[in-house]
Amino acid sequence: MATQPNRLVAVPSGASIAVHEDRNPGVPLDLDWVSSVRVNRSAVERRAATLPGRRTVKKQWQAAWLLRAITLMDLTTLSGDDTPGTVRRLCAKARHPLRPEILDALGAGELPIRCGAVCVYHRFVATAVEALEGSGIPVAAVSTGFPAGLSPFRQRVEEIHASVADGAEEIDIVITREHVLTGNWQALYDEVQAFREACGPAHLKAILATGELATLRNVARASVVAMMAGADFIKTSTGKESRNAELPVGLVMARCIREYRERTGHEVGFKPAGGIRTAKQSLDWLMMMKEELGRRWLEADRFRFGASSLLNDIERQLEHHVTGRYSASHRHPMA
Repeated sequence: MATQPNRLVAVPSGASIAVHEDRNPGVPLDLDWVSSVRVNRSAVERRAATLPGRRTVKKQWQAAWLLRAITLMDLTTLSGDDTPGTVRRLCAKARHPLRPEILDALGAGELPIRCGAVCVYHRFVATAVEALEGSGIPVAAVSTGFPAGLSPFRQRVEEIHASVADGAEEIDIVITREHVLTGNWQALYDEVQAFREACGPAHLKAILATGELATLRNVARASVVAMMAGADFIKTSTGKESRNAELPVGLVMARCIREYRERTGHEVGFKPAGGIRTAKQSLDWLMMMKEELGRRWLEADRFRFGASSLLNDIERQLEHHVTGRYSASHRHPMA
């Protein structure tokens, strides 16, 4: 393949583009494609470093982008001390993420501003489904032995079945990192494909746990294999690793999504998760998605934030836009 300096992720090209389908059906595993993936780390880091300062929005345009960010948020609680009451409060917040007076002051009182999904452990799927009934907000369940993904395979598959049976419309699975670190791409493909089959109509988000994959090339190759196996979304992290969603990693994954679309015609979503806590960070990610993948990836069926504390800061920024003053964080409880 000829060298293309402006490309950060390089894979063979030349395949014809298929007709787009709403879900990614997957394609047969192509080991030649996987082995030929390359990542120019220095180019990735230079590009990612320019994003926070090169593209900015101010005033009413910033407020509009932040309202968009709320609609792309998987409001999440994955703590050991979760209770049904905690989950119900989270669901109420997902239904009405901003106070009515703030929305009215922004001229958005009639807009359907709500979170993209609520993400919980399987134990609370039924509780969340009940609390969100009639809202149109889906419930996402973390599954397959989250966060380590090391429980027996049959048990991980049954966990998916159980969450779907309880009403989860999205399943966030974790891959076995060993398959990536040892280069066992067939095993990774078979694993994700089995999880996709177990999901049935529910959408599958494949968590790569990028902070544990050692190199950006491994991130790129794991992204490609997960998409080949039929993942509807690829997701950076569980939020439990020491390193979670970072712009260089997100840039590599976004470029893989673009290459996959060019080769197959199938669109795959992207979800950065873990460590995105400020409104400014959310704008950086949205700008990157707009530049790398286009307007389509600013919709909830193609992009999500995995977040718990992000909403708090966005609320504060929007209140500042309306009143000219920053309020205390405790005035904007997440749930």
